[in-house]
Amino acid sequence: MAVLKQMKSASVDCVFADPPFNLGKDYRNGYHDKMSEFEYLRWCEGWITECCRILKPGGAIFLYATPELAIKFGSLLNDLATFRHWIAMTMKGTYSRGKKLYPAHYALLYYTRGQPKTFNRIRVPVPTCRHCGKEIKDYGGHRDKLNPLGLNLTDFWEDTSPNRHQKFKVRPGVNELKLVIPERAILISTDEEDVVFDPFGGGGATFQAAELNNRFWIGTELYDSKHIEQRFRERFPFSLGKKPEFAVSELFEHDEDHENALLRRGSREGMSARAR
Repeated sequence: MAVLKQMKSASVDCVFADPPFNLGKDYRNGYHDKMSEFEYLRWCEGWITECCRILKPGGAIFLYATPELAIKFGSLLNDLATFRHWIAMTMKGTYSRGKKLYPAHYALLYYTRGQPKTFNRIRVPVPTCRHCGKEIKDYGGHRDKLNPLGLNLTDFWEDTSPNRHQKFKVRPGVNELKLVIPERAILISTDEEDVVFDPFGGGGATFQAAELNNRFWIGTELYDSKHIEQRFRERFPFSLGKKPEFAVSELFEHDEDHENALLRRGSREGMSARAR
């Protein structure tokens, strides 16, 4: 919030947010993931409002959440932005939840500040059986009429289960979003050299997705910045320590009160910016 409040209004093209869900989850980094519902929702109202404020006209915000939280977040977002999609993402598993149906999907809320300035159509490969290799659907006998580049992306994503195997994790013992989730959000809603902001850096998937696709990025992370740095050390070693190729300072207000140690410290510790 300290960084967000110093950012200019209408300064970024896309926000991708994967906040903690207040479920008592152990992030193994000292973060306390359990406060009263009132405190949690008031806190969320603060950063969601700020994230919508810094969006450019036509910019996009994507908010990843459980369905229960998505309903509450959507109620707030409806007053701040324009609804585009509730994207349902499969969450495979078999554990039960008391007297409830098994929760087989999470939500990715997609809103824009007015009409979207950018909307890129994404195509995905025709799904095939992992055992026999044949296509799973027959497409009504019109397979020959499908676009050779693949199927149009829908609002139901079936390849988004968390990275549970240790070899795919940046932070030991913590499930993480697959790279494909923030990457699709970025590809749908931005063009090259647009600016992407992520307030909850986590393991750095959003930043990696932006870097891979020639988008500029900025983000904050209070607890796991060292894991993000390690991610970039392994995947983009030539980016570390270099001056960003876009004017990061222009995203921030330059009043006398804002020329303080927070941003200088943030550039070293909890805030990063794309530098190819």
